[in-house]
Amino acid sequence: MMVNVCFHGLGVCEREREPGEARYWMKEDVFLGVLDAVAGRADVALSFDDGNRSDAEIALPALRERGLTATFFVLAGRLDDPASLDAADLRALRAEGMSIGSHGWSHIPWRGLTSADAKREFIDARSALEGASGAKISEAAFPLGRYDRSALRRLKAAGYRTVFTSDRFPARKSSWLQARYSVTADDTVESVSRIARGRPGLHEARNVLASAVKRVR
Repeated sequence: MMVNVCFHGLGVCEREREPGEARYWMKEDVFLGVLDAVAGRADVALSFDDGNRSDAEIALPALRERGLTATFFVLAGRLDDPASLDAADLRALRAEGMSIGSHGWSHIPWRGLTSADAKREFIDARSALEGASGAKISEAAFPLGRYDRSALRRLKAAGYRTVFTSDRFPARKSSWLQARYSVTADDTVESVSRIARGRPGLHEARNVLASAVKRVR
């Protein structure tokens, strides 16, 4: 089993682009403590959503210092946003052994998408990110954790090798659909360490059930 831990912004959220975004920003000192706590854990995988500049300015140096790798799920529609990663950043991440995945184009829920929206989010976004990063994109992560069976079907048809949710329970290494734990500003080194220890309880069982419902609705 794997425990997938997902970060968003690091440090201070100076400007929310969406209501409630600051809730998912972790203080830099807490983040560094979390990395120290999970370093050397082969059963813990790290990822970063939204492509914030803190991925390059804070996360990359900290990962490099500890010999850790991670996957960065980037929004293609924000490549020209000064507060986000750009093409040079994506190539720098790859040069350091990091992986780049797709978070879509415009950070909208991947539930109830029209055909045109699905093409932009699953196909056009991937093409833009492949051009920017200089490598094939084979992984995707659901924006806002929302999905349905139509999105899953379209992602499989588009050839994505692995797709990540925010469903908060441990995942099997071989699963095409991988659940993750998104950390928040309220998390501490100890709370993330408890997650990393991967001892599912009643709450995780409810999350597994909720995930099953999303896959069939």
